[in-house]
Formats: sequence, C-alpha cells, structure tokens
Amino acid sequence: MQCQEHSAVTKEAPSLVVPARNCSVRRTVEIVLDSWSFLILREAFFGVKRFDGFQSRLAIPRQTLSNRLANLLDHNILSAGNRPNEPYKQYFLTPRGRDLFPTMLSFMEFGDKWLAGDEPPPLQLIHTTCGRKCRPVTVCSECLDPVDAREVRHRDGPGAGYSPLKVRSSTRRISDVSLLQSVRPCSVARSLALVGDRWSFLILREGWFGVRRFEEMRENLGIATNILADRLNRLVEAGIFDRVPYSSGGDRLEYRFTEMGLDLYKPQLAMMAWGDRWMSNDQPPLRLRHRKCDQDFKAVVICSECKTPIHAVKTDYELTYTLED
Repeated sequence: MQCQEHSAVTKEAPSLVVPARNCSVRRTVEIVLDSWSFLILREAFFGVKRFDGFQSRLAIPRQTLSNRLANLLDHNILSAGNRPNEPYKQYFLTPRGRDLFPTMLSFMEFGDKWLAGDEPPPLQLIHTTCGRKCRPVTVCSECLDPVDAREVRHRDGPGAGYSPLKVRSSTRRISDVSLLQSVRPCSVARSLALVGDRWSFLILREGWFGVRRFEEMRENLGIATNILADRLNRLVEAGIFDRVPYSSGGDRLEYRFTEMGLDLYKPQLAMMAWGDRWMSNDQPPLRLRHRKCDQDFKAVVICSECKTPIHAVKTDYELTYTLED
C-alpha cells in the first residue's frame, strides 16, 4: 500500500450533514489527528520553531506544511511571531498545544510496545524531574494504575447528546509509514500510519462504544460505504480488529478488538482528556469510571520511574539512531 499524501485522494459521497454523537475525541480528531499535523507538533515539542526546520525534519511538501501550520494557528495550537533580531517567523506552542504532549506520549507508548519489532524504541525519554530514563505510561488519574480498556465503564456526561456534523467530500491519508519516517524514525509516526486519519480513529471510537457491525458503523458515522470498507480492511490487516462471524452460517461478520487494538484505547483517552479540557466548555460528553478503583477518572501519562505526570518542559530525550542532516 503505497500512497503519497499530496497526490492520493479517496473520493467520498458529496458533503452532507448528519447528526453525530457529541464526543471530545471527535472534536480533537477534527483539529489534530492528521498524520502531518501531529508530526508537526512532535517537532515543536522537540524544539523546532521555523518553517524550514519543520520541512527538513519531516521532508514534507511546502504547501502541505503551510496548510497544516495555518490550521494549527487557526485553532490556537500554535502561535507565530518574530523574536527580536531574528528575521524569520517562528512558531510556538500555546498552552493548548503543550497540553497535547500526553497524547503524543500515549501514541509513543503504543508504538514502542507494538511496532518497534526487535529494535529498541527510536527515542529514549529522560524525565528531568527525577533525572532518570523512563517510559511513558497511560494511567488512571485516581489510582495511577495503567489503563485497561476492559476496566473502564462510560456513561453520559453533562455534554452528552447529538449535534450536526458536516461530512467532508474527500479525505486524504498516508498509508506508507516510510513517508512519515523519511528523516526521523518514530514510534508516534508508526502509530499514526495505522490510525492517523479521522475516519480510522472514529471507527475505533465506535468500537469502544460497543459498535461492531458494518451497517451500524456506517449509520453512526455518516461515512461512505467504500471508505468504511477500506478503513476496516486496513485495521484488520494491521492487527487492530479481528473479523468474527456472528451468524450461524458464518457469512455475516463483526469487528472485535485484538489485544493490540485494545491498547489503542490509551491514546483515545488521552485525546478525550484534551478535548474535555479545551473543547467542551466544562460540559464533557462522557464520564469514565475505572472499575479497579471505582472512581471517575481521566487519562494521565506518567513517568514509569517516579510515577509523576510528564510535561514537555520537564522532558529530555536521547536518540537511538543517527539523525541525518
């Protein structure tokens, strides 16, 4: 499956408006869960501030980079300006942007576990708060135990309900992980190659709500049949879903999470926490309950060593590969 982001366009049905479940994940996905956008943020966390720096680190087409930066500026994820005695425009993370760091770390946690193969993870985090090398761990905010999808219940929150969603007339996705890692190997990029487009992530969201059958997914998402079939095929091939017969004759199928797929719940919850904070006006659509401690919770990402939250300004890293100029 080889396609390039700037040339591969999959056509859907004409745009239409459908009622969509209020969801902090969807609100977050609509802003940042595009593979290039998220990798731009990754570079911003690594300290890149100039347009040519993003382009050289990502090997991204200039127009694609310009469009993604404009979108991140429009949504107050980045700000732009010139510093004294520096002639070039620079891009800076806003508080909203910095608060996406746990989501990136949760994707890294998933990619390090499932997608690194026999190689060490490309990036070794150093938590400067405790001074130790560490792994990011997505945990319950109340008991600090790692989140397990099977240990979480959900119920409606004060922002529950439905609102109109405009379905786009076309979508673009990157299916070749080498495009995302052309300069910098990265567990985040590997994870995004699996789910780094809005439809794939929203299909996963439906799975968390217990939706397993094709027609119900199609109706809930307002997604074109061919797009849904394509994304489900990709998720099955990637090992995220299993196809399981649900009729006695075995000719009707439903989609169930694999163990690998269940682990993608962690980045989903990290995105939900961000959306609840920044996009829900103190009216989160869902409340989450952790069965293990029987408390309402949100996902937080902590240091594996000192068990405290990891913040971008308190993090350093070592590369396990040589970064080419």
